Amino acid sequence: MRKTASLVVACTAAAALTLSACSTKAADNSGSGGGGKGDVKTDFGVTDDTITLGVLTDMSGIFKATGLAATQGNQLWVDEINAEGGICGRQIKLNVQDHGYKADNAIPLYDKIREDILGIIQLNGSPPLAALKQRLTNDNILAVPTSTASANLDSPAVLMVGQTYDIETINGLSLLKKEGKIAEGDKIGHIYVDSEYGQNALLGSKYFTEQNGMELVSEAVSASDTDMTATMTKLKNEGVKAIAVSVTPGALGSIALQNVNQGLNVPLVGNNPTYSVTLLDDPAVEQALQNYYFVNSVAAYGTPGNPLAEKITKEYDAKYTEKPEKSIPSGYIFGMTFGEVLKQACEDGDLSRAGIMAAREKVTSIDTQGMTGAIDLSKSGEPTTREAYVLVVDSSTPTGLKNYGELFGSEEAKSYKAPYQK
Repeated sequence: MRKTASLVVACTAAAALTLSACSTKAADNSGSGGGGKGDVKTDFGVTDDTITLGVLTDMSGIFKATGLAATQGNQLWVDEINAEGGICGRQIKLNVQDHGYKADNAIPLYDKIREDILGIIQLNGSPPLAALKQRLTNDNILAVPTSTASANLDSPAVLMVGQTYDIETINGLSLLKKEGKIAEGDKIGHIYVDSEYGQNALLGSKYFTEQNGMELVSEAVSASDTDMTATMTKLKNEGVKAIAVSVTPGALGSIALQNVNQGLNVPLVGNNPTYSVTLLDDPAVEQALQNYYFVNSVAAYGTPGNPLAEKITKEYDAKYTEKPEKSIPSGYIFGMTFGEVLKQACEDGDLSRAGIMAAREKVTSIDTQGMTGAIDLSKSGEPTTREAYVLVVDSSTPTGLKNYGELFGSEEAKSYKAPYQK
């Protein structure tokens, strides 16, 4: 049964004044979202035929390449789900805003769209997340950040899809141990941006080295530092056998070059924000990155033999002309994950913001068709997965990365307790 537009408009207006949910009839044809007949509560961002989700991303700042790619991945999921009939009888629409990676921009943009959206499918960057976390919590808006510091899992409004930085670091170092590249008694270096991002990754290296009888030698840098010569000299003098890196791509390029030039030639383990395909524009950097292991929650773009990865690649090539970037699959998986929450909310008959929050806690397993590990949204304060893909540089691939081995989760990652884990 179709809902009348007048009813939805009246409900939306009332919700803006009272923050109370309205009730409309669910569509008979709920598309790929399941659910069915019956009353469906709504408040913000939902009409009789549309669910609007926000995207607050970086399309003009220092992470514009990943921001654009993640947004393109979001849109690929939207196009696919809409072609299948939408969710709960409604088409999905994105309201995209560019904050340029600036918290001062993110706040007014959030205020601009907050009454027009049900949730946020992508919130790009640590500074915008820090600026908006309390607002998201107060407004009961579920948001998927690209920044995955587990220190932010104190808010139920923050839905991190994938490993957190501490888990990434643990899994990366675990791989080196498994392959015999590091062992008990070794010194392990960690170069990290002295920010929420780097400090969270440092929790992982501290835990791993403590569990395995290794010594951690950490060096803090700023986000603007790109010359790592002195820092690498310090780590060389310390005799480290491997280096965890939680920095920007520019800093990674310098670390990789100095790793070779100073004769260390030790393995480098990098968190998700460390890599950009633009690093491969310099042949010397590309060669130096042959000893670099990139820890990711999502399989490499265009992974051969994975039907979903191949489908994403085909759909991207048909829709966009830009050179693909590693975050496209992540953006798609963000959409897939948020979509499962929407489907659960539809089955519950409650597409209000409170209904979305409640539905999230019921989603215990999401099948991403091998693109990630099993995702569980139900455990408050915990990472949604503790499994990783490790990627290595291969300039013959579209994003310069390919999978290295299979999906795995280390024992240390499984036993690690995140800051807000219950």
